[in-house]
Amino acid sequence: MADLRTIGVLGGMGPEATVLLQRKLIEAVQPRDDSDHIPLLIDMNPQVPSRIAHLIESNGTDPGPTLAEMAQRLQTAGAVALAMPCNTAHHYAKAITDAVDIPLLNMVDLAADHAAKTLGTGGCVGLLASPAVRRIRLFETALSARGLSVIWPAKDQPMLDAIRAIKAGDAGTSPRDTLLSASTELAAAGAELQFVACSEFSIIADSVAPEANVLDTIDLLTSSIIETSRAGFSGKSE
Repeated sequence: MADLRTIGVLGGMGPEATVLLQRKLIEAVQPRDDSDHIPLLIDMNPQVPSRIAHLIESNGTDPGPTLAEMAQRLQTAGAVALAMPCNTAHHYAKAITDAVDIPLLNMVDLAADHAAKTLGTGGCVGLLASPAVRRIRLFETALSARGLSVIWPAKDQPMLDAIRAIKAGDAGTSPRDTLLSASTELAAAGAELQFVACSEFSIIADSVAPEANVLDTIDLLTSSIIETSRAGFSGKSE
């Protein structure tokens, strides 16, 4: 396919989530040859300051300046748009978009738009995400602006423990049981749609409740990357 445009990826948060995005992009394309795949520039930077330390523990370095520098590098290298497969890091989206002249394909906005289109005003969305995302009301702000309500699992600590386990290389029984329990809880509480909105949970997204209507925000980002690479974009997104 001719004239595919290059997308820059702010990666490393964590590394497996970035690789997962690449794999989803490869699987989503029906290629005739290598040239049909989406061209990417990836800044794989696991040294981005901890979002959990900054937002929950209040003792960490602000990741915003590092993310802004990454965005600038990607723009200079030729990216026409940016993507970031880390939901929590979207708290720093303005630092990124203020630093460049290209748009950020914002997963939070993509998810909120999808929920609004799917459920309509008054719909209820369940979130499988980091307690950091809950604390900063990242998704609540976007979803409530579209007339949607949000529910969360009752307990934060098991979710945080599961995320830390996955970051440490354990995607086994314990974090999977935590995600299944949380998804089952949200379904019973009335969530019409659930978002896997943590890229660590994306790695074990097959462990959600089988009866639940669940969508991974990385899948929405994958579709947006392909659309943007193949077609056009209308401007900066914050």
